[in-house]
Amino acid sequence: MQEPFIKETTSTLLLNNWADQTNRLVAGFTTKNGGTSQAPYQTNNLGLHVKDDPRKVVTNRMSLANHLGFPTTNWACADQVHADQIVKISKPLAGSGAVDYQDSIKGTDGLYTQEKDLLLALCYADCVPVYFFAPDHQMIGVAHAGWKGTVKNISGKMIELWDLMENIPPKDIHAAIGPSIDSCCYVVDDHVINEVNDVLKSISSDYAPYKEISEGQYQLDLKMLNKLLLLHAGVEEKNILVSNYCTSCQDDLFFSHRRDEGKTGRMLSFIGMKKE
Repeated sequence: MQEPFIKETTSTLLLNNWADQTNRLVAGFTTKNGGTSQAPYQTNNLGLHVKDDPRKVVTNRMSLANHLGFPTTNWACADQVHADQIVKISKPLAGSGAVDYQDSIKGTDGLYTQEKDLLLALCYADCVPVYFFAPDHQMIGVAHAGWKGTVKNISGKMIELWDLMENIPPKDIHAAIGPSIDSCCYVVDDHVINEVNDVLKSISSDYAPYKEISEGQYQLDLKMLNKLLLLHAGVEEKNILVSNYCTSCQDDLFFSHRRDEGKTGRMLSFIGMKKE
């Protein structure tokens, strides 16, 4: 599959496949380059919760805001906890967590909105960013899916939520799975695989997106697991894009919590719809 996230600047990758459908949608992922942060967060760290100088992080965020045309007062950011809570964003929540981590939307790993001029933004350093777009309904969303959020089916729950609460059928929804750690670099133990097997049973999947490489050690493909969950939720395969980027392998572009042994910065997923 052709890479859907295309390098636009030193600091940004854009989800060009969706941008072609409307000139108002802005969606993408940041790189670790082009910012002001110092080691071990060099340079474009966008996470306010990793012990970097918050002034540097805000400077980096302001730079991205100016580039995208969404001021930080229009951002919505969450206090991500590797769970499955999803919040619908409206204007009163604009600015949440954009320049002060304490103001983040609490206990939340998924955001969506139908309102214009709001930018949904979440942080990553190996976990899977999952983007959602229903062009006929002008609905957008994003989820943070680490292994815990994935086995809690946050991706499928976004689809179910839109179907039940927003009257958007799954066949109308497009999804994109962004840059994240790939199976080549993601080895997990029996505890994780037992959780994975439980969610696979719940969707009656015959395909296991992992392989055992030694006793009790498995290479896990979190991207594929999220794709399986999206398919089970009713998203058509033709409407699912998957990035080829591995955040751990490509140390020239991305921070990686595993590769960098926990002392590292964060990339940002972003999606917003501008007014006409």
